[in-house]
Amino acid sequence: MNVLLINPPVVKPSEPPAGLARLAATLRAHHVSCHVLDANLEGMLALLQMPCSTRDTWTRRAGRALSTNLSLLRSAAAWQSFDRYQRAVLDCNRVLAMNARGSGVKVSFADYRDEHRSPLRIGDLLEASQRPVANPFFPYFSQRLACLLAETPNLVGFSVNFLSQALTAFAMAGFIRAQCSKVKIVLGGGLITSWVRRGLRGNPFSGLVDELIDGPGEARLLALCGQEAPSRVVMQPDYTGLPDPAHYLSPTRILPYSGSSGCYWNRCAFCPEQAEGTPYVPIVPEQMCREVQALVHSFHPGLVHFLDNALSPAHLTALIRNPPGIPWYGFARITKELTDPEYCRSLRQAGCCMLQLGIESGDDEVLEALHKGITTQQIEQALRSIHSAGIAVYAYLLFGTPPETYELAMHTRDLVVRLSSCIDFVNCSLFNMPLAGFAKGNGAEGLFYDADLSLYRDFAHPQGWTRANVRRFFDREFKRHPVIAGMVRRDPPLFTSNHAPFFCTGWQESR
Repeated sequence: MNVLLINPPVVKPSEPPAGLARLAATLRAHHVSCHVLDANLEGMLALLQMPCSTRDTWTRRAGRALSTNLSLLRSAAAWQSFDRYQRAVLDCNRVLAMNARGSGVKVSFADYRDEHRSPLRIGDLLEASQRPVANPFFPYFSQRLACLLAETPNLVGFSVNFLSQALTAFAMAGFIRAQCSKVKIVLGGGLITSWVRRGLRGNPFSGLVDELIDGPGEARLLALCGQEAPSRVVMQPDYTGLPDPAHYLSPTRILPYSGSSGCYWNRCAFCPEQAEGTPYVPIVPEQMCREVQALVHSFHPGLVHFLDNALSPAHLTALIRNPPGIPWYGFARITKELTDPEYCRSLRQAGCCMLQLGIESGDDEVLEALHKGITTQQIEQALRSIHSAGIAVYAYLLFGTPPETYELAMHTRDLVVRLSSCIDFVNCSLFNMPLAGFAKGNGAEGLFYDADLSLYRDFAHPQGWTRANVRRFFDREFKRHPVIAGMVRRDPPLFTSNHAPFFCTGWQESR
């Protein structure tokens, strides 16, 4: 068997795809030939290098400075001056967007929006597969895939984790199907899993796609390759064959690693994975530490990015005992451990430079209704302990949930302002009602989008706080508060949390 695994555009091109690296490791360990293509990074770099005929001043200037700006984003100069970094990101993104403009698609380092097609409509996805030449990445992938298809792969697998990847994944699949009618094409990844677990019946893409893989794909890929899979397949990621880590757009090599799938808490009412029934499957903490240390030794990164939905207390404690030896960051839940200043200092000494924390709300009533399992008192204690240890905080807030009102949202604003010295970055989202779970009894109505693959429902807010009102509050009263406005401005444009650690004292001191 010969397998080709593809990471399609668009996702942030800051680090290699960890999920495909783990799949590749599993296949290679079972003697299956495997090639991994990061079409996201390669496609973006190809699109950036295309000649642009636009005459506007910004694009011409950005085009002339493209090579300099790409070099800056891959060097220490990026984090030494936020202004220079910001200008380089926005200028490169301008070139990317303008080179894709003729196709009717808005492309950025973080998103892909087609003016004519939606990734939430089966018909639009199939149309994208039938007209791959309309995709802005076609000049790149038509040549790249033609070379790889000459090696006659038996199976091509696409990892589709985000809506921003879907239309290009289908365009690439359509191109492959037209060139090789007998090759088996499978789709997997987070987005495909969500579609399957939220009621997608059968395979509406048959004739183009042979199979949709729900959840971790190692065992099913081995079966498709005629291999008998063990009951539990967890392999150390193998990044062989992916682009040189120095080619990604980050000031240092980033090693992405996941110590678990699912979430150990798995109770938050608004969480899509909770609604989908995704099980929590952790790697033994000591094994995780050994794997990370081995990857650091061979990969030579400057930063480890833990991809877990939330690093469990057991995994955090294991990292304290067996640190990676370089700075690291990831998501964590606020727990009693994080309210302990000494514990946080131990995390910092183990290399933790930033924690991403889902705070969601600054009101106890809302937190209880969301089943967060934390209180505002614990939030305050944890933030102060984390800050005192020298660890940066990237805080996530969620507005417009069913239990929230304008008055309760003001409590969130007040908490953020009060604890502003302990919060380095803030990310705010508007609540979307998942198809299952929280939807019941909370004003759920029809689909949020008029599309057959929509992941959310429309809903009438029980408190009458409409999305328009929430947006108005967010834009006029939350973001414009002078203290919060400063936090928002500190957030790295487009790359956001993926680049935030580079502007934290903890990472910079380690250099």
